[in-house]
Amino acid sequence: MAGAMAAAAAGGMLLLLRRGRPPPGLGPAPRRYRYKEKWAATAPRIPPTRLALHHFDVTYSLQLRDQWPSVRAGLLCEQKYGALLNNFSAVRHVAQELELLNATDFVSPAPKKEAGRGDGVSPEGSGEGRTAARAETVTRAETSPPLRASIRSNIRCYTFPRGDITRFRPARPDTLGLLDYYLMDAASLLPVLALNVQPDDFVLDLCAAPGGKTLALLQTGICGHLAANDVSISRTKRLYQILHSYVPREIRETVRVTSYDGRDWGQLEGGTFHKVLVDVPCTTDRHSVMEQDNNIFHRRRTKERQMLPMLQLQLLMAGILATKPGGEVVYSTCSLSPLQNEHVIERAVEVAETQYNISVQVEDLSHFRMLFQDTFSFFSDCRLGELVLPHLTANFGPMYFCKLRRM
Repeated sequence: MAGAMAAAAAGGMLLLLRRGRPPPGLGPAPRRYRYKEKWAATAPRIPPTRLALHHFDVTYSLQLRDQWPSVRAGLLCEQKYGALLNNFSAVRHVAQELELLNATDFVSPAPKKEAGRGDGVSPEGSGEGRTAARAETVTRAETSPPLRASIRSNIRCYTFPRGDITRFRPARPDTLGLLDYYLMDAASLLPVLALNVQPDDFVLDLCAAPGGKTLALLQTGICGHLAANDVSISRTKRLYQILHSYVPREIRETVRVTSYDGRDWGQLEGGTFHKVLVDVPCTTDRHSVMEQDNNIFHRRRTKERQMLPMLQLQLLMAGILATKPGGEVVYSTCSLSPLQNEHVIERAVEVAETQYNISVQVEDLSHFRMLFQDTFSFFSDCRLGELVLPHLTANFGPMYFCKLRRM
């Protein structure tokens, strides 16, 4: 009995030593015996996807109100894709194959709808629910020129009808090794259509990687010169892969691919381009709620996320400075956030006027809602530009795009 008590006492002293506590009547334990429980390193942390969803619940519920529950459900469900046909491949049989599956080219019906618009002015009431007065720094422009036939006849993108969740098969190479179509969020094509490239235009894709929009610009077949830039070397490699897989060598060699910091482009080649696409880094809302990897809501990336609107403004300003007078810029994100969308536009118009003495007009793109309402769900209360909302029956987006004209 005495031996058992002595063993228990010795065990208790050892436990105290391990915890860094001196036993009664003794001094501090030697440093080598001290032990600190590092519970913070092993305690469960909130994953970035949950942080993102909580942030969106707080902010987007105020912005979208009754629409937020359906948009939320769309963000958390499988994304819907479109198949951008590769005009450099033998696509005739591919189009027939897709049509047999009940997929349709959502761009082709645009000419008939445009013809039905008459003088091109948006019908009264098409902007219902929008804020009547825009910011004083934004000049309301005339309705943008309609989509030209040269673009509509060349770009073809097939989607399945609303509510149809059929998946496209993987792309296949033709006899020359070029893949027959590129799978992308079909809403990502809208900024390219809004850019409305004309024959022999000098075009800049300022944040080009991974390359879907660059590929779509090449599908028009009318770019006089195309520069594709992305600051990330690794993402630029992905752009090269896309060009190699879809574009013949003689065509892709005409594309100038660079890896400059896009914010410096206005100083590098100011006033050079007719059209500039500025598809900026953003919170990438769908990715943020679905994927842990490379998630901008990770706690280590908090400052980077908070600085996004400033980075977006700097990139948009570089795009404006890179255009010729009379040139056009399309700004786009895959976020629902007004801070990354309309507020960046308003600030850019103000900065262009006050710091560079450049007048910039915001173009009216409301006719896009009429042209593509059968394919996408648009947010009617977007103050500037257009916003595609995810929806379970048409789960594209989010995609925000706005067109500016340098006067």
